[in-house]
Formats: sequence, C-alpha cells, structure tokens
Amino acid sequence: MSEILILSIIIAISAGLASGYLGSLMVLEKMALVGDALSHVALPGLALGLIFNFNPFIGAFITLYLSAIVIWHLGRVTRLGFETLIGAVFTLALAVGILITPEPELLEALFGNISSVTHVDAIITVLISAASVILTRMIYRSIILSLISEELAFSNGIKVARTNLIFLLLVSTIVAIGIKITGTLLVGFLVIVPAAAARTISQNLARYSLTSSAFGVFSASGGILLSNYLNLPPGPLVVLTGISIFAAVVILKMFRKNF
Repeated sequence: MSEILILSIIIAISAGLASGYLGSLMVLEKMALVGDALSHVALPGLALGLIFNFNPFIGAFITLYLSAIVIWHLGRVTRLGFETLIGAVFTLALAVGILITPEPELLEALFGNISSVTHVDAIITVLISAASVILTRMIYRSIILSLISEELAFSNGIKVARTNLIFLLLVSTIVAIGIKITGTLLVGFLVIVPAAAARTISQNLARYSLTSSAFGVFSASGGILLSNYLNLPPGPLVVLTGISIFAAVVILKMFRKNF
C-alpha cells in the first residue's frame, strides 16, 4: 500500500467520521441540503486561491466562514430559515466560481483530487475533524432542545442564536475538509447520506450519531480504496459507496418489516 493511499485513507476516515456525526444533527434539523448548498459557496474561494497562488483550501475556509456568518446574521434579521438563505446565494457562488476558476483546475475543484495529499494535509484534517466532533458533541443537547422548542431551550439557559452560529461554522468546516475528497459538487453527500442511512435503522439518538459516523467512515474510505483500485476520480466513488450502504440498509429494513 503506497504512502499516498495511506494518507488518503487517514483523511477519508477523519472527514467521514466528522461528517457523519455532524450530519446526524443536520438530518434531524431537516437541514441536510444546507451542507450541499454551502459546498458550492466554497468554489469562489478555491478559485481565488488558484488565481492568486495561495492554498485554495484557505480560500474555501474563508469564503465558507464569511458566508456562514452573513447567513446567520440575515437569519436573525429576516427570520428566514437557513436553508432558504443559503439557497438564495449558493447558485450565485457556483456561477461565479465556475467563471473565475482556471479551466485546468476546474474539474479537480468540482470533483476532488486526493492523489496529491501530504503528511501536513493528513495531520490538519485529523485535528480539525477531532475538534469538530468534540464541539458538535458539546452543542448536541442544545441543538436537540432548540429543535424541540426554542422556548424550552431558552428556559434551560441555551443561547440559541450563538449555538446556531457555531453549528453553521462547524458545517462550513466539515464541508471545507470534505472538498479534498469529493469536490465541491459532491461534498454535501458526506453530511446527508450516511446520516440518512443511520436514521433508517437507529432506535435512539446515541446509536444514531455513532452509526452515522461509522457509515461516513465506510463511505469515504471505501470510495478512496475503489478509486485507487479502478484509477477513477474519488468523489463519485465515495458517493456510490455511500449510496450502496444506504440501499442495503433500506432493503434490510424492508426485509425485516415483511418477515
């Protein structure tokens, strides 16, 4: 097994675990498509990095964080849902990103390329993923309470607006680290399908979040291994692996229900 493949799998496991864990909250909040829409916002940041010769993923982080803060503020002012506000800006960001991204790098930005990862990339991904899981765990109860009732959350001393901002920033972080694996067009998958598959078979929240994390790991790492074996882009294969897991879970549940 080559060094690049080992590093790629480490990155895939870390990003898949964090995406699955955070995605379990997003599916509960009916915000699954928020991650997908935010991923398109990252494209102009990637493009600016390529144009001005700095790390494109720094550009992605910056544009994602700025967008999250703007969307959070607009949500407080307009009282519109996050999914509505993100939907209003992501197509513009995608269009601008496609127009300004240098053509040779456009395919990589859209569909990912993990063949050039370094030890630094792996270390940064592991640290960011671990921090994201820890922070998500810290606000998990607050998000669940605010999902049930904002009044109940307020009565328990939870600052709902601040919690929502932290949540959006965490989603932005997960999207940014997932782009290296699947690209901007497909990264939303990592926070949607593993959580949806786990939701189908989980009986309680604790099992749900753990199962979602496991499915995220299997989807990301399985796709990377298939990509290496078939010599194909990793993004689509990560998606196909995850969809296969989802389909297997649904079929298993249907079989158990019928028998």
